[in-house]
Amino acid sequence: LIMVSKVSLLLFVLACSQYLAQGVYVIPKSDWGGRGAKWTVALGNYLNYAIIHHTAGAYCETRSQCNSVLQSVQSYHMDSLGWPDIGYNFLIGGDGNVYEGRGWNNMGAHAAEWNPYSIGISFLGNFNWDTLEPNMISAAQQLLQDAVNRGQLSSGYVLYGHRQVSATECPGTHIWNEIRGWSHWSG
Repeated sequence: LIMVSKVSLLLFVLACSQYLAQGVYVIPKSDWGGRGAKWTVALGNYLNYAIIHHTAGAYCETRSQCNSVLQSVQSYHMDSLGWPDIGYNFLIGGDGNVYEGRGWNNMGAHAAEWNPYSIGISFLGNFNWDTLEPNMISAAQQLLQDAVNRGQLSSGYVLYGHRQVSATECPGTHIWNEIRGWSHWSG
């Protein structure tokens, strides 16, 4: 019985250390009911920019709600706009989870001419009125650090709100006010 406990403990420690080595947990597209991309374009490493967005649509607070919102955003991007996939690399729900969009190493469709040089992270909701919760802020900051650790972003990357690179209100007032205090933000 004691041996089983030691083995169980060892397996638990190994599983946890692997999780920490891999960085932030990203819910795979297949787990939120997303469709596969029609095609992808490779995105380089050591990018110099991360661009923050909001979807300007429905807010979600539970995994089930976020799954539905993500499916709607992807359907809009693919079926209405004719894009090969959801536009963002990653999305963050009101539940504090990070969801896979196009993921690592795939160019997004989130900021026109900035797409080849950046990753796009979008918060699910309209943050002109929805509240940005601490778990969402933490998820975004952990994701950005993970992007640096993986070599997707350079350590000296610049963080922009979408409105800094396009004529838009995005990422909404509440996110805009928040990210201007983050270490990599540039005005």
